[in-house]
Amino acid sequence: MLRIGIVAGEASGDLLGAQLIRDLKEKYSDVEVVGIGGKHLIENGCQSLFDMERLSVMGIFEVLARYCELLGIRRKLTKYFIENPPDIFIGIDAPDFNLTLEENLRSQGIRTVHYVSPSVWAWRESRLKKISRAVDLMLVLFPFELPYYEKNNITVRFVGHPLANQLNKTTDKNSVREVLGLPSDKIIIALMPGSRKSELNQHSQIFLKTALWCQERHDNLHFVANMVDEQTEVMFNKVINETSPDLPITIFTNDSRRVMEASDLLLLASGTITLEAMLLKKPMVVAYRVSWLTYQIFSRLIHAPYVALPNLLADKLLVPECLQYDCTPEKLGSELSAWLNDESAVEKLKHEFDVIHQGMIQQKRHTAIDAIMSLISN
Repeated sequence: MLRIGIVAGEASGDLLGAQLIRDLKEKYSDVEVVGIGGKHLIENGCQSLFDMERLSVMGIFEVLARYCELLGIRRKLTKYFIENPPDIFIGIDAPDFNLTLEENLRSQGIRTVHYVSPSVWAWRESRLKKISRAVDLMLVLFPFELPYYEKNNITVRFVGHPLANQLNKTTDKNSVREVLGLPSDKIIIALMPGSRKSELNQHSQIFLKTALWCQERHDNLHFVANMVDEQTEVMFNKVINETSPDLPITIFTNDSRRVMEASDLLLLASGTITLEAMLLKKPMVVAYRVSWLTYQIFSRLIHAPYVALPNLLADKLLVPECLQYDCTPEKLGSELSAWLNDESAVEKLKHEFDVIHQGMIQQKRHTAIDAIMSLISN
């Protein structure tokens, strides 16, 4: 039996982990997976020892509010994996939680993999020293991340993002709308305020007021939104009732891919979802807001020119970024209107997205699995 320890800290990591486990099971008939995962990892056989939602928090002060709880979970996981050592431990993203856990486990002789590079190219490059102590292997999704690890003698493999291969086919927007029961004769704008509850608290009202701003200035609009689960759907519907009860909007749960496929334009919180939107060739406006104190600290530490993955991959501003004080209904609405009013700009953007997409496609399907299994066999 192959025993895998795994911890995913949010929805995007849960999806990556689920694909990883599916690929592993194609090569190994008997695989045991234990750790922390969400819906998709659990569906693929992961025994989740804690609720993944407890790890899904962003921002320095937001994390501090849960510090004791997170510390307790990590201590219990460390104890569990030392007493029940897996053949390999895989931490998926969530670096502030996983790197310390990985360092603890590696010191006890458990081989460790970190899947999805921390943003060392954007801030806290000093973490590379900790990473060198914590991981036997770093798996990175984007080629521009390789040099940061190579120059620090950290074993690294570029494995590509599985979405680049999965989304390499054109989807018929109207057929998806028919399946979802959405109008075929409307311009559909998707509102994607984030998967974490903290992100919903920051973005929901602003996104809905932006939708109202657009509705006042454009005819024939319909809005859609996707929530990660029923709890977040209840939260979002409460804000709708308070701010925009007459807004023409359809809410879906755990169906973000089809929601984006059905849409003409996206307003979304910065994160992995911006990559998926780019691969689907969707024009977008990227937003993000955190607490005032968190922003004061982050703004002094971050040295990357952009935050949205499409802009980072292109090394130029392809899509608007409305962050913190620019994250207002007026600013977001103006940027959305710019896409609605300029079809040639949209076509140019789609071409740029396609060039980036083709450069991300991995010809070899199981690159990540092969790298992990090579580590196990050594």
